[in-house]
This record gives sequence, C-alpha cells and structure tokens, in this order.
Amino acid sequence: MQEIILELRGDYIELDKLLKATGLADSGGQARARIAAGEVRVDGQVELRKTAKMRAGQLVEFAGQQLRVAAAQGDGR
Repeated sequence: MQEIILELRGDYIELDKLLKATGLADSGGQARARIAAGEVRVDGQVELRKTAKMRAGQLVEFAGQQLRVAAAQGDGR
C-alpha cells in the first residue's frame, strides 16, 4: 500500500478536502459520496463524517492508499 504524506497548512483539513487535495477524488462531490458509502477509514475506523477534521498524526486509508497527515513545517524564520 502506497503512503502519501500531506503537510497541513493550518491546524486541520476536512476529510472531503483531503481526498480532493491528494487527487484520490476528482471532485468534492465524489469525495463526499465515497465517504458516505463507508469507503474511507481514519485511524483504522470507518469515517462517515464528510467534514471530519483531520489533524497531524492521523492516518486515512482509501482506495488502496494511505494518507498520513503531517504537521506544517516551519520555514526557519
């Protein structure tokens, strides 16, 4: 299973937006439909909340892919 790492820009990203941002869903509507169908797992549990807040350290599994949510890295300033 391939793992994709998404670095947050803020404190969280909503689950449907995460799937769209990583290219695993072609649109927000498709992402929401797949979530509602029970096809997405967060930290090993089926997640049905389309706008669940994904925070650093969480693992999302969908369509044979693993998405690791990472904290934003400082730019050194």
